Amino acid sequence: MKMNFEPIAHIYNDFPTKFGLPRQSGMSEHLLSRIVMEKKYQNAEAFRGIEEFEFLWLIWLFQSMGKREWSPTVRPPKLGGNKRMGVFATRSPNRPNSIGLTRVRLMAVEQTHSNGPVLTVSGADLMSGTTILDIKPYLAFADSVPNAVSGSYDAHLNQPLAVEIPENIASLFSEEQLETLKEVLAYDPRPGYQSQSERNYGFSYGKYDIRFKVVQDTIIVTDAIWLPNKRP
Repeated sequence: MKMNFEPIAHIYNDFPTKFGLPRQSGMSEHLLSRIVMEKKYQNAEAFRGIEEFEFLWLIWLFQSMGKREWSPTVRPPKLGGNKRMGVFATRSPNRPNSIGLTRVRLMAVEQTHSNGPVLTVSGADLMSGTTILDIKPYLAFADSVPNAVSGSYDAHLNQPLAVEIPENIASLFSEEQLETLKEVLAYDPRPGYQSQSERNYGFSYGKYDIRFKVVQDTIIVTDAIWLPNKRP
């Protein structure tokens, strides 16, 4: 049976590429994103009552995350890249159906003239431009299991690292953007199998290419290179 999915919206933020993006939703609560609806769904009535909810579920497509042929087993980077696990026991994007699920905090609903209702959310782990398939309210009494076991991931939960950002680089960003950058770096965006000390890494963030290195347990930002053609 063939199933067709229709995009209802796209999400936009300061992360145009996968590297540097928070690994899971909620890891950077300061990261703000805007959800812009497709023309067909720019109807304010479809959002009646949404302000009553603090959190939302987003159902989305992995198509911009580098889709490859699915495999029954994968090697999650955060587990070091050496341990094979069944694809259904991971959150790998290389799935039979490239569908993702993300929890976000609803910050604002803005009624705009050109795009209808636009949602501002925080804590997303989606690249800018990602296709949204559906939006549903998060219900704490049904969706939250605070002490749930997380398998192999429990042993690989990051302890946040210290982050050092020189003042001349910090001054390039708004307060919200700077806090987001600190949160993303504190949880070490490198894959688990890349841990070379002093090696320089980089990722795109807003209109800048952020360069950093890791010295012992500290992330040190070394440069922010302006990328003039990137969207703000």
